[in-house]
Amino acid sequence: MRLQLFLVLVVLTCVLSKPLKKNEEQKKLLLVSFDGFRWDYDQDVDTPHLDQLVVDGVKAKYITPPMLTMTSPSHFTTITGRWVEDHEVVHNMMFNVTTNQKLPHKETMKRSEWWDNGVLPLWITAQNQGLKTASFHYPGGGATYRGQAVNRVLVEEHGFPDDNETEWRLNIDMVMSWFSEEDFHLVTLYYGEPDNVGHAKGPDHPDRIKIIQQIDRTIGYLREAIEYHNLTDSLNVIITSDHGMTTIKKRPQVDEIILNKYLNLLKLASFEILDYGGFGILTPRTGKEQEVIDALSKAPNLTVYRKDEIPESFHLGKSERLPPVVVMADLGFNLNSRLIVYVNKGDHGFHNGEMDMKTIFRAFGPSFKRNFVSEPFDSIHIYPLMCKLLQVEPAPHNGSLAVTEDMLWSRGESAGVSITLLLLLSMLSVS
Repeated sequence: MRLQLFLVLVVLTCVLSKPLKKNEEQKKLLLVSFDGFRWDYDQDVDTPHLDQLVVDGVKAKYITPPMLTMTSPSHFTTITGRWVEDHEVVHNMMFNVTTNQKLPHKETMKRSEWWDNGVLPLWITAQNQGLKTASFHYPGGGATYRGQAVNRVLVEEHGFPDDNETEWRLNIDMVMSWFSEEDFHLVTLYYGEPDNVGHAKGPDHPDRIKIIQQIDRTIGYLREAIEYHNLTDSLNVIITSDHGMTTIKKRPQVDEIILNKYLNLLKLASFEILDYGGFGILTPRTGKEQEVIDALSKAPNLTVYRKDEIPESFHLGKSERLPPVVVMADLGFNLNSRLIVYVNKGDHGFHNGEMDMKTIFRAFGPSFKRNFVSEPFDSIHIYPLMCKLLQVEPAPHNGSLAVTEDMLWSRGESAGVSITLLLLLSMLSVS
């Protein structure tokens, strides 16, 4: 009996130690984004499923979004691995400084001219290497890149309900069927919460706790669905977000920023977006740039930058699309141009160094270690990690796999764990 067990162990050790062919190793990947999920949102909520992910997978203490803590710019940084100045999705709104065109966030989702600026997102890079990819409501998925569309796309339409838990589960069912029945390799899945609740009620409102509990239940349902569809050994999952959320300061506690008090916008600016959270842009009229800078510099609770003087760490200054003047409000102060029309109780768009702008990262699956806590990192580094998981040769990017590769099992580690388990089983059998 002992000899038989020994021979079995020898055979299994050889099998586990033998390198697998690439197509046998290849795993699938699901990227899930919960819009506006601040890094600490689960710390004051009972979240058993998120807690279990810490045991069963990887957790980063937090991640830092790119400078432009907005939905479209941040999501596109994640899926391209490029800074905002490189991918040029520089705002949630599509705009044209010459024609004064401005389109709301959801109306930009199928406008390829806004997204296709020469940088290839992972969907297209993976498809060009033989993989099947899909985007479920993920920003940028509905565009074409150099004329090429994502294999399968569902675009979130204007007025789409973001908080229907039943629909959330149906979305997961659909995505799981894409993986299990149609052999998709990469799917990106986007949910619009807890961003909406954070805007409407503020991050400290009880409804924020309720939506985090709903997200936690959804993660539990996702894990059940993975098991039901027999994807446990083949599907890796990354759960993250695009930005955090902070409480907006309002009267009578503070004097709110109204920029027209400090400069005549009609006279001095030819283009502006100054009523959109804590980040503003404007194009001065010819010869008026210095006057605009001087006037804005006198306004409290904000910092004004010439584009060519933006700190290099922002990774914004090389953008050709950004207007010449950028305004960034202090944390919690929304920008208002002429009147206070922005009524959100919570918002983002502030400096990405602020802790309220940081967001979450969780990952689990066959390629990820268990019970592993990562130090904080920039979201730019998620892209090379995804390429590694999919065995895709990355497009040019600004991230580094060295930042995240410790999250992954190496071949030797996984084989060693399996051999140890086998040895333990053999000892139990002999005894």
